[in-house]
Amino acid sequence: MSRYPTLYILRHGETEWNLANRLQGHFDSPLTDTGRAQAAAQNAILKRCDLAGFSALSSPQGRAVATAELALAGLGMTVATDPRLGEIGIGAWAGKSRDTLLRQTPDARDSYDLYEHAPDGEGFAALYERCRSFLDSLTGPHVLVTHGITSRMLRLILLDHAPSVLRDMQGGQGVVFRLEDGEQKRLTL
Repeated sequence: MSRYPTLYILRHGETEWNLANRLQGHFDSPLTDTGRAQAAAQNAILKRCDLAGFSALSSPQGRAVATAELALAGLGMTVATDPRLGEIGIGAWAGKSRDTLLRQTPDARDSYDLYEHAPDGEGFAALYERCRSFLDSLTGPHVLVTHGITSRMLRLILLDHAPSVLRDMQGGQGVVFRLEDGEQKRLTL
């Protein structure tokens, strides 16, 4: 049996910068109409789940908070924020175009490598420790609203995978991941 409680993990909906292929990191960009529809889909998914006894936590970043408000509407939960659910820090590259950075960073095979190479960035090892510390602090079941890379790292830890498989972890906006007893289920409409 897993040492962690049952968790539902959501990534924020599409933002204007997602659409423009820009890295966000600790910067923020508003949800698009598609992003709001994705959060509404998450709400419909969560309404089919038994959330009795669950609490809700969100990253304090605007795109996650906006998603949490839509995804948890009508579910009787107050959403608190926790900075440990924030997206991986990418230092000086926040707000920059992925395509431009990939051309300028010969050691980067893909966007995942940009997170590791970002000047003054957090890096995967530090994100792993932040996410592990957060998970170790949980005392009950939660719905978590976070970001793409942070969601993958949380789920990687919950599934007891090696950090080297981070880029292989499923992602997705408008979906909900249920993690219980070391197993993951991707919930969709």
